[in-house]
Amino acid sequence: MSVRALASLLVLAAVPAAQDRASPGPAESAARFVADDSDVDRDLRQAAFDAAERGLSWLAAQQGPHGEFQGDVGHKIGDDYIVNRSARMNEALGQGHVGVAALAGMAFLAGGHLPDRGPYGEVVRRIIDYLVEHTTEAGYVTDGGTRMYSHAFATLFLAEAHGMVVDTQLRDALDRSVRLIVDCQNQQGGWRYTPFSTEADMSVTVCQLQALRAARNIGIQVPKHTVDAAVAYVLRARTTRGSDQGLYYYKTAGRGAWDKNREYAINAAAVTALSSAGINDDDLHAPTLDWLEREYGMVERYYATHYYYWYGNYYACQAFFQAGGDRFRSFERRIQTDLIASQEPNGRWRNDVGPGDVFSTAVATLILQIEKQYLPIFQR
Repeated sequence: MSVRALASLLVLAAVPAAQDRASPGPAESAARFVADDSDVDRDLRQAAFDAAERGLSWLAAQQGPHGEFQGDVGHKIGDDYIVNRSARMNEALGQGHVGVAALAGMAFLAGGHLPDRGPYGEVVRRIIDYLVEHTTEAGYVTDGGTRMYSHAFATLFLAEAHGMVVDTQLRDALDRSVRLIVDCQNQQGGWRYTPFSTEADMSVTVCQLQALRAARNIGIQVPKHTVDAAVAYVLRARTTRGSDQGLYYYKTAGRGAWDKNREYAINAAAVTALSSAGINDDDLHAPTLDWLEREYGMVERYYATHYYYWYGNYYACQAFFQAGGDRFRSFERRIQTDLIASQEPNGRWRNDVGPGDVFSTAVATLILQIEKQYLPIFQR
């Protein structure tokens, strides 16, 4: 029976409890999801885990000699992704993309692969070393022109890895990177593409807020007022009336303010940001999640290999997972089915507009492994 045929037969399955971070690994984790599951649920879940393992194998083969992963460093304009001219020589210069490397690292951690242990232990260790090496004295994690998006993903990965390995250099780099995020928060309560920008947008702000949440989880001091100001920024962007009630604007000040409140990625990111800050109010989130459910089909149909799909669903999957219950199971079945069907024979997923296939493959494997709950950010 095909995966798509399986999806049409699925019935509600129970959401598993949080996993022990020290559990043996992905081969055994699939066996944990058996209580109250139908046969088709178990089959789809196992197919998702198997696809993720193929993706991790492909990712491991892409790692460079210094622990780096390549990705096009650039920025989005409209539906295009403009690669920075100075970043085109990254590979020749031995430079990597710290954001892509961090996402790849989280994909391995999400599968239960710890630093210095198991088949991918060395891969994870080298990602840690690469990111630590590219953390400046001021705390900025960057390579080849990457900016605050990538800094946040790197900080998030280092915080997640910190709980799995004793490493004083990692801790020192993490302390500095967190301090930079705190220091760069502007008067709006948010962040923008570059350090110490006076502007802010929802997308960059969510990345920083999630990194701060991960840091607090492992005992790094993050000022309460920093989190409070970021949450206030997100809530201020929420549409409060009309047919778009519950949707979030990309910006609330400056050029482009109060525009683009029907962006899939932005709305997914907003819900995830609030959940990261401990705000899990169903009345608050339900209108946004309802809209995301309706919008997913359009995003998958028109942007399946585009940055929009991968970045948007990185956050959407987390938003639905935190909501739990029927809503999460329904969304998970749809995206598992789509990702299994779109995987290339060599194990990668395509990203034709954006940083590249390492980026999309890292995101896909993260999504497919969310139920394992090895990563604290994937725990309720």
